[in-house]
Amino acid sequence: MKLVFATHNLNKYKEVKALMPKHIELVSLTDIGCFDDIPETEPTIEGNAKLKAMYVRDHYNLNCFADDTGLEVDALHGAPGVYSARYAGPQNDSEANMNKLLMHLENSVDRSAHFKTVIALSLDDGEELFTGICEGIILMGKQGEEGFGYDPIFQPNGYSQSFAEMNQKEKGLISHRGRAIAKLIAFLSEKE
Repeated sequence: MKLVFATHNLNKYKEVKALMPKHIELVSLTDIGCFDDIPETEPTIEGNAKLKAMYVRDHYNLNCFADDTGLEVDALHGAPGVYSARYAGPQNDSEANMNKLLMHLENSVDRSAHFKTVIALSLDDGEELFTGICEGIILMGKQGEEGFGYDPIFQPNGYSQSFAEMNQKEKGLISHRGRAIAKLIAFLSEKE
């Protein structure tokens, strides 16, 4: 089975590709010749995932899935949420985003947060949604060199390391994206 993963984020693509079984041929937007910056104009994580999947389906007529992810911090009433990638501005700068979040939590005792990933699958004119959530805390500072985005400041519950201190396989087994991908794979396996 061939599936397009509707992302331009190479780190995200590598992470997801490593989780996919061998019988699923995963291709990126670049592989299909899509260099468009697909707009994410919906007010929800679910809405943006659907928007990206529909864009590929409508413009390329290919089976695909798209994800959208947000970091939701309890002390900030769910922010940055749907605006996680652009929290510090439209340039999608991970360092600036982390610095802004750490500044906003500087005096906060409650550092609980969770990552939420929603995957929208467009397959043979049908649509399915899969959600993965990973609970954790926001650390006082950055730890680790792996991963991307907010990984250096997010520590999942039950672990003593940040996502950025875990290797790709470790993170993939427990992460929000890994959990959503596992649901996607289980669904696709039933279809075969």
